[in-house]
Amino acid sequence: MQPTIIDLLNQSVDKYADNPFLWEKGDKGYQPTTYAETKHQAHILAAGLIKLGVKSGDKVALLSEGRNAWIIGELGILHAGAINVPLSIKLEESNDLIFRLMHSEAKYILVSGSQLRKIRTIASALPEIRNVIVFDPQVDYEAKEVPLTQLQKWGKDFIKKNPDLVQVVASQIKPDDLANISYTSGTTADPKGIMLTHRNYTANVEQALTLMTIPPTYRTLIILPLDHCFAHVAGFYSFMACGASVGTVQAGKTGLETLKNIPVNINELKPDLLLSVPALAKNFKKSIETNIKAKGPAAERLFNTALKMAYAYNKEGFNKGKGAQALKKPLLNLFDKILFSKIRAGFGGNLKFFIGGGALLDIDLQRFFYAIGMPMFQGYGLSEATPIISSNGLKNHKLGSSGYLVSPLELKICDTEGAELPNFEKGEIVIKGENVMAGYYKNDKSTAETIKDGWLHTGDMGYMDNDGFLYVVGRFKSLLIGSDGEKYSPEGIEESLADNSKFIDQVILHNNQDAYTSGIIVVNKEVLKNYVKHKNATLDWASTEAKELALNKLQREINEYKKGGKFEGMFPERWLPAAIAVLGEPFTEQNGLVNSTMKIIRGKVEERYADSIAKLYETGGKDIVNADNINALM
Repeated sequence: MQPTIIDLLNQSVDKYADNPFLWEKGDKGYQPTTYAETKHQAHILAAGLIKLGVKSGDKVALLSEGRNAWIIGELGILHAGAINVPLSIKLEESNDLIFRLMHSEAKYILVSGSQLRKIRTIASALPEIRNVIVFDPQVDYEAKEVPLTQLQKWGKDFIKKNPDLVQVVASQIKPDDLANISYTSGTTADPKGIMLTHRNYTANVEQALTLMTIPPTYRTLIILPLDHCFAHVAGFYSFMACGASVGTVQAGKTGLETLKNIPVNINELKPDLLLSVPALAKNFKKSIETNIKAKGPAAERLFNTALKMAYAYNKEGFNKGKGAQALKKPLLNLFDKILFSKIRAGFGGNLKFFIGGGALLDIDLQRFFYAIGMPMFQGYGLSEATPIISSNGLKNHKLGSSGYLVSPLELKICDTEGAELPNFEKGEIVIKGENVMAGYYKNDKSTAETIKDGWLHTGDMGYMDNDGFLYVVGRFKSLLIGSDGEKYSPEGIEESLADNSKFIDQVILHNNQDAYTSGIIVVNKEVLKNYVKHKNATLDWASTEAKELALNKLQREINEYKKGGKFEGMFPERWLPAAIAVLGEPFTEQNGLVNSTMKIIRGKVEERYADSIAKLYETGGKDIVNADNINALM
């Protein structure tokens, strides 16, 4: 019998009733909630929802920071036979929330106190919403708002009179019933409601656990948004299946304050495993390097020597310490004792490894964390696959790859005609398994385009090697096309330009059968200003001369990939940007050009800057020193 999420919880309560499942920080530090108590609280919340009028199949939205109430909230919704519509707290625009709430046909909303203002702002546009359950006490409550404490009181009273009703409702849930409608902005313009069933989740938990072992003693701190299925599967449901425990980050008054709480909370909870995305990984690396630099030049030299030796010894992980490299082991052990162990202590001291997802992790980042004894293993997946498809892990890893496939899962690499390709040939990643979504909610057309004969067409490009490792190399559907019909993936070039130049923060390349590739570049103005000041201290940044100096430096950074440059041969020169538009603002979630997993939404960037792109193909478009680029640096 295929288990539901309800079965998953019940099985864990039977085995691990007194184990801590949830950790939340309060006045007395992190406090545990056991498996048995989690189930009890979920039943109370479910009973309160049923008393309120929630019926099986109803959609209940959830908008909150990560906390116990989020996880218990979802479990309560599911025990009531309803469907959770998790919403990202990063959604700031009213129309983004209105679309999701109306499209999903949500009738109820669970919301934290700090997110309540967003719901109040749009309440008049949501006549279908019957009640808003508010997690945190408010001075005043508006129409339809119900305090969580009131809902819990109703739930307790309801259970006294109907002691078996929640269990009866929950027992009627089938594996193919929907658990979530999860909205993703993806890298295309319109959000789609991804329908994920109970079995999608439990199947992906089973699959994920073929790649990693989670002892009941393990803890994790979930630093990623709980609304995403990556946090669901790799976070709380995989840990639930193993009797292990999960903590949430202490929410601050602002997003920045919450980010600052992450390293503090890591030290307090001392996790064994963390989930990460490249943006966080880069922040962690930067913080480590800053701390080392602060200890002085001698410490920095020693650290860099140790890193260099560890890189040579480790190679790609699976082949570390081979041949003459084995002689370095005693010295590396010493470096580990006097250097790397001190860095690990800053992450609580118990961290065994990270699992990275959301986007491709730069191999240098992977080598860095592997060297200091906290491997950051690249994984791959997408929401439509609930999401895990492959991952590196302690048991099986190759740095630079996207990991070994979960099991059971069928995967094939296909060309543009749908024909299957052999190992090492690049094509679209296509999968089949119980983790494949039920489809897009109320969008049969997109569902039919994405799932064909049970096979999920990911839209990502990759290849398999002979050892069963998957390599993801970019978007299959975002290929650029040269004037001669040649297709190529821009992601590797874009990432390299941003990673290898301190002057460049973000890049989007464009070529739609044009004479050459063009690029839209977000620059680091402060670093450019410092460069100009260093080159000519008398130059005022406001002057045209200063801007020309900065723009010519940018051009030289790109020329490093051409003949004679230090990155010569990394990419075919015809794929490099021959014309550049410099932007005055970055791509962010706030301006709608980056999605919740920090991926740039290529289509939206091209749409917004269509005029700038068009100018790059006009006469003189290849000259980086032009009025538009000078104005962008103001």
